[in-house]
Amino acid sequence: MKKIAIIGVILLLVSSFVFATGNRESAPSSQSQQQQQGRTVITFSFWGTPEEWAVTQATADKFNNSQNRIEVMVRQIAWEVYDATLNTMAAANRLPDCGMMQEASALQFASNGLLADMSQMYPAGQARPLDSLAFKGPDGKVVAYSTANEILLLYYNRAMFDKAGIPYPPANVANAWTWDQFVDVAKKLTLDANGRTPNDAGFDANRIVQYGAMVDNLTWQLEVWALSNGGGFYSPDGKSVIIDQPAAMDAIQRVADLHLVHKVAPLSPGNTDDGIQRSILTGTVAMATGGQWNVGTAFPEWKAAGNNYGVAVLPHMGTKVTINTGGPVVVFSQSRNQAAAMEWLRWYTQEENSWGLIESGIWMPILDKYYTNEADTRRWVNNPNFPPYAEYKSAVVDYARTNSRSAAWYYTPNTNDFNQVLGAALGDVWTGRRTARDAITGAAAALRRANSGR
Repeated sequence: MKKIAIIGVILLLVSSFVFATGNRESAPSSQSQQQQQGRTVITFSFWGTPEEWAVTQATADKFNNSQNRIEVMVRQIAWEVYDATLNTMAAANRLPDCGMMQEASALQFASNGLLADMSQMYPAGQARPLDSLAFKGPDGKVVAYSTANEILLLYYNRAMFDKAGIPYPPANVANAWTWDQFVDVAKKLTLDANGRTPNDAGFDANRIVQYGAMVDNLTWQLEVWALSNGGGFYSPDGKSVIIDQPAAMDAIQRVADLHLVHKVAPLSPGNTDDGIQRSILTGTVAMATGGQWNVGTAFPEWKAAGNNYGVAVLPHMGTKVTINTGGPVVVFSQSRNQAAAMEWLRWYTQEENSWGLIESGIWMPILDKYYTNEADTRRWVNNPNFPPYAEYKSAVVDYARTNSRSAAWYYTPNTNDFNQVLGAALGDVWTGRRTARDAITGAAAALRRANSGR
């Protein structure tokens, strides 16, 4: 995206690759073929599995059948080449009318003038998404809205806590564990092959069969610990990099020390988005951090197999905080049908039209009423796909409302490049070859260049 000049032969190569790796586009219906009769045909791009494509296509069909002015054609592009494909299409002036975007790419596209102003997408008087879900471009105008309000939280295996006779992690943020309390409980839940904990003489760190905790160290998720420790990755306006200040570097070191010093967490490379799958679902970790979407994407089969999990608020290093995110929808500035595209997106993101994703636990709602009105909250949460109502409401619904901050990519561009540089720098931190201070200080200049788009 950064350097958008791409020659025609690359366009052909990437296009061919996309269709070979899962690109899929809905065929126009007989109605859409009659565009001269008044229908405006728009394209909507997204990534996802074949099953997700089928659900999205069914949703578009429902919209198409609800009126006779707009026809939505769904185009699925494989996740692995999604950004590259959009970059190529942008260079050829062939972007879709609208689509989903990866969070880290939205403001980069906006900085290059490729996203339309969506500030007026919701008419006066119509409920709009939470302010924390608005991506704002260089001029402060809204260029994207997230389709879900996902937060980070703590998951735990109830059986492991019950067996150890340890109270469950707190669901109420007022009682949130300090980091030291979290480490202390993790030690009690970490067992070697002889049943010893790190607190016991003779504990064998080379023969651990159950770890007490795992904190997901996927790069973008580490921001929450920097914030909790009184620092951050960026200044509040997103224009300055502050990750090389002591608060952020110390926070990241504390995460690394769960494995290196306390021996309560498995080694994690920090480059795969499957922390819950590698921890709680394997039956080797008692508690782990992860996104709320795991309620719907990771736990259903595990729960159906007779396992039992709970949710809790994150521990804190000083400030009680979580971060929110969610895949944004955008209207591309190259579209000649921006009004029609915005009408479709307004409809597509209404809760009643995406309720299956919400009640399954994959998406969290984007309207304030689901967090403040008990009847709406109960409609959302009181179902068998979720942990117990009172626990989930406290650890997720209330926590999201009172202690959530927007992830960095909502207010600063180039987070994709920044996270790549940071992830590479932290590789030696997780294995103990370098301290977080040494690694981040050494990469500081590169991180600032990435943040500035150079």
